[in-house]
Amino acid sequence: MAVSASADDFLGQPLTVPVGQPLRVAVYSRLAHGIRTRVFPPGSALPKEADLGTCLGVSRTVVREALMLLEEDGLIRTRRGVGRFVAHELPRLGLEQLQPFEEALSSPDRPVRNERLEMTLQRTTDFVVQGLKLDEDSNAWFCETRLSRDGEPLALVQEHIPAGAELRDLMPAAADRIQELQASERTLLGALTDLLGPVFGPGECTITAGVAGSTRGQLLALRASDPLLVLTQTVQLSSRPAYLAKCLIAPTGDALSILQPPQPGAAPTRP
Repeated sequence: MAVSASADDFLGQPLTVPVGQPLRVAVYSRLAHGIRTRVFPPGSALPKEADLGTCLGVSRTVVREALMLLEEDGLIRTRRGVGRFVAHELPRLGLEQLQPFEEALSSPDRPVRNERLEMTLQRTTDFVVQGLKLDEDSNAWFCETRLSRDGEPLALVQEHIPAGAELRDLMPAAADRIQELQASERTLLGALTDLLGPVFGPGECTITAGVAGSTRGQLLALRASDPLLVLTQTVQLSSRPAYLAKCLIAPTGDALSILQPPQPGAAPTRP
């Protein structure tokens, strides 16, 4: 089938392949982004393997492997003898996949608005020293972003990454473009992913209950005694702690999706 003009423009953008990332994963990420942003609408037919390979500048083998991953993750369906089609209902990503928190809360019909409140260089606290394995007298970058939907605050994301020589050693591109990270409206993990690609992980997220307190309560339109869900996240890069965050979720009544894969050896579900 012919590639539409909008899809052709989308696919024709240079393919970003972070160091160490397989080419098939980069192609998967590009196509998955196109599906979730509706460049390829639900139920629509994807271009043929050869057309995708030509547009993306990769081999059909790479395209085929990326399409296999997309089908495994429920983003596309294959109709034997007809072609590959975008799923009518896309799986909702939850906390089981490492991703910027605004993406975990957002959906195509219910977008989340980011409001960057602060990104400053600060002396490390015990929380940051332990989480990022830094010296007690070191500095770290602190970023705070408020997430809201329809004017209602949903969450406050407080993030930390190393600064100075530690940041340059871990993420030299981030160290060179710190002003760009400061100017972004994304969460810090979102801005870093935009800059570096999906290079982070593994990560660990713990979930506890807390209360808003006076300062956080004002930012989330809550009373100081109101409850919060607190997600504490630590993420590695090159087997070293690189990112630490607290995501403070207001009790809005919205469900937070946490998808669970089948246990090893479980029989797959047939459509």
